[in-house]
Amino acid sequence: MKTNQLLLACLGATLCLPAQADWKPVEGRIMTDWAKKLDPSHVWDEYPRPLLERDAWTNLNGLWDYQVASKEATQPGEWDGQILVPFAPEAALSGVGRIIEADQALWYRRSMPAPAAGKRSLLHFEAVDYDTTVWVNGQEIGQHRGGNTPFDFDITDALKADGNELVVRCYDATEEYQLNGKQRRKAEGIFYTRVSGIWQTVWLENVPARSLADLDFSCDISKGSITVTPKLSGPALQGEKLRVTALDGGKEVATAEGSSDLTLTIPGAKLWSPKSPSIYDLKVELLDGEGKVVDTAKSYTALRKVGKIQDTHGHWRFTLNDQIIYHWGPLDQGWWPDGLLTPPSDEAMVSDIEFLHDAGFNMIRKHIKVEPRRYYMHCDRLGMMLWQDQVSGGPSPRWTRFDANPEDASWPAEHAEQWVVEYKRMVDHLRDHPSIVVWTPFNEAWGQHDTVEMGKMAIDYDKTRLINIASGGNFWEVGDIADEHRYPHPGYPFDQKRLNDYIKVVGEFGGHGFPVKDHLWNPDANNWGYGGLPKDIDEWKSRYRESIVRLAQLRKQGVAAGVYTQTTDVEGEINGLLTYDRQHKVETAWLRKLSDMLLNTPDVVERTALIPSAAEASTAWKFTEQRPAQGWRRARFNDDSWGTSDGGFGSKETPNAPVKSEWKSSDIWLRKTFEAEPTAGADLVMDIFHDENAQVFLNGKKIADLKGHVSGYTTLAIEDSGVLKAGTNILAVHCHQTTGGQFIDIGLYLEKPKD
Repeated sequence: MKTNQLLLACLGATLCLPAQADWKPVEGRIMTDWAKKLDPSHVWDEYPRPLLERDAWTNLNGLWDYQVASKEATQPGEWDGQILVPFAPEAALSGVGRIIEADQALWYRRSMPAPAAGKRSLLHFEAVDYDTTVWVNGQEIGQHRGGNTPFDFDITDALKADGNELVVRCYDATEEYQLNGKQRRKAEGIFYTRVSGIWQTVWLENVPARSLADLDFSCDISKGSITVTPKLSGPALQGEKLRVTALDGGKEVATAEGSSDLTLTIPGAKLWSPKSPSIYDLKVELLDGEGKVVDTAKSYTALRKVGKIQDTHGHWRFTLNDQIIYHWGPLDQGWWPDGLLTPPSDEAMVSDIEFLHDAGFNMIRKHIKVEPRRYYMHCDRLGMMLWQDQVSGGPSPRWTRFDANPEDASWPAEHAEQWVVEYKRMVDHLRDHPSIVVWTPFNEAWGQHDTVEMGKMAIDYDKTRLINIASGGNFWEVGDIADEHRYPHPGYPFDQKRLNDYIKVVGEFGGHGFPVKDHLWNPDANNWGYGGLPKDIDEWKSRYRESIVRLAQLRKQGVAAGVYTQTTDVEGEINGLLTYDRQHKVETAWLRKLSDMLLNTPDVVERTALIPSAAEASTAWKFTEQRPAQGWRRARFNDDSWGTSDGGFGSKETPNAPVKSEWKSSDIWLRKTFEAEPTAGADLVMDIFHDENAQVFLNGKKIADLKGHVSGYTTLAIEDSGVLKAGTNILAVHCHQTTGGQFIDIGLYLEKPKD
C-alpha cells in the first residue's frame, strides 16, 4: 500500500477537532500576563504578512491533533491528543509539555475549509522546525527544510469540495548541522529548551490565478523616490499592468502605473529614523488589459539610507540618511517562559519593543532568532533599528576572537550550502523592512565556517545594509564591523591596528544579573548573571550605571555602538532588564536618563593631558611599597621619604603593559602633584590600566574603586568634576596584587567636544 493510501486509511472519513474548552496550558511554569488571558479560539489572529496584506485569509491556528512517533514511521499512528498551534509541544501554551527527542517525529492533523471558486489556495507556514512534509487529503504536497523562515504550497489541486484534511510531519534533530540558535538537547547555562515542529502561524489564502506574490522596495533619499518591484505568479494576462499608490496618513501623495518596476516620487519626502519613523502606506493593484483590478494588496515602505563614514579622528561611524548615528540597544533573545520561541500574542511581542523604546534604546540586536514578520513591522513603525543575526548551528572552531590568525570550522559542502540557503531565505523575507540596518552571519564562532567566502556572499546579496561578519567571534577582515564581546563592563582592544578599517562596536557587554522572587524559571537552578549577583537593586543600578558611563567613554575613543545583555531573563539567565515573565526590574524613566546621556555623548573630543599615561609620555611619580601613614591621600602629606620613578609600575611579563618602573611586591602607593585649570564644558576623565585592585583619590576624595584586573587602558569618567581644583592638585593611588601579572598606571585628562 502506498504512503498516501496509508495516510487516508489512518485519517478516516471524518476529523473531529475538540472543543476549545478542553485546552489548558501545562502547569508548573511561570506565565506572562498575556498567556494567562489567552483564548485558544483566537490565537495569533493578526494578519501574519504585513508587507503584502490581503483582506481575505483563513487563520489555521488553534487545536490540532498530534502524535509523536518513531522518526522511521511513514504514517501517524493513534493520535496522542490535541496541541495548540502555533506553540511547540515543549511549550506550556501548547497544552502538551513534552520534549521531542532526536529519534522521534511529530505529526499533526486538522480539517481544512473548502476551496474558493475560481481561486488558487495557498497554504502558508510562517515557521516549522525543522524538516517538514505536508499532505492534503492523503496527497503529498511538498517538503521544506529549515526551521526559521516562511514557506508555502499551492494546494488547490488536492482540495475537495468538502471534508479536506491536512497532515504535517516534522522531524527536528535540534543539533548536529541543523541551525538551532539557542536550542539544545540539554538546556543549561546560555542555552535553552528545544523547540520542535510548528512554532509560528499557519494560514490559508485564496488568490487569483494571476496574482501578486511578493513586493521588493528600494529608495533614493536624494530624489525622494520609492521604487516598487512586484513579483507575480500564475500565467500572465494580456495587457496587464500594475498600479501603486502611496499614502501618508491616509492621504494619497503619489501614484505610478507600469508593467514592471514602478517609481513614485514623494513631494517633500520624509525620511525614516528612530526619532521620526516616517512610513508610507502603499496600495498595490494588478490590472488586466481592460483596466479591471484582478488582485490588490496593502503594504508600506520608508525612505532611508544605511551607510558608514569616518569622523574627524578617522574612526568609522554608522550613518543613517548620511548623518552619523550611534547605535544603542540590547541583546534580545525573543524567548518566553510560556511559549519558548513563540510569543504568547502579538500584544505581548510588541510590549518588549515598546519597553525598550521607552527605556531610550534606538536599536535591538535580534540574537540568533528570526521573529514573526509582525515583529519587524512593529520595529518599522516605532522607529527601532535592528541588527539581525543569522540563526547559528553546526560544529564550531576554537574561539580566537580578534586573534590575527583566526580559525574556521570545516563543514561538508552540503551543509555549507544549506547554511547559505537559510541565510538567503532570511534576507529575502526581511530585506524590505526599513528597521533592519545590519546583518550578522556569525556569533562567537558558533558554527563559524568559510568566513571570508560567506562574508563576501552576504555583502553581494544585500548591498543596502552593513555586515557584522562575526559578532564577538573569530574576526576575519571582511564586512564592515569589528565586534568585541566583553563582560561585565564594556571595553575594546584599541591597540589592534588592523581593526581601524572597520566600525568598532561592543556587540555584547553587561549581563548584570538580579533575581526577582516568584519570577524565576526554576528557583532551585543556578540562576546567574555576569560578575556575580548584587546584594540588592541599588547595587545592580550602580553596576549598570558604571557600564553605561564606561561605554560613553568608549564612544569618544571610537566605539560606534553598544549592545547590553539583555532585554529579559531567559531560563537560568537572570541578567534581563525584565524578568522572564516580563515584569519590570527597574523603571524605564531611570534607564532612559542613562540612555540619553549615552546618546548625547559626543563622538569626537579634544583632550588636554593633566597627567599623561605611560603609553603617551614619561611621567615621574612618588611611590612606596611600604604601607604609608594615614593622610597619604592628601596634599599636605609629607612624601619626601618616598621614591621617585616613572610610571607605569609593574612586572615586565604583564601583557600589553608599558612598564617603566619595576614593581613586584603585593602593594604599591603612588602620589602625583599637578597643576590644572578647569575649563567650562570640559569633562574630567581617567585612563587606567590596573592589575589588580586599585583605589584612586583626587584631592583626598575617592574617585574610583576598581576590582580585579583589565588587559589594557580603560577610560573612566570622573562624575564629580568639581573635585578638580584650579591650581595645585594631588592624585593618589593604591594598587593591590595577588597573583599573575601586575601593573598600575593612570592618565588624567580634560575632554571637550570638538567643534
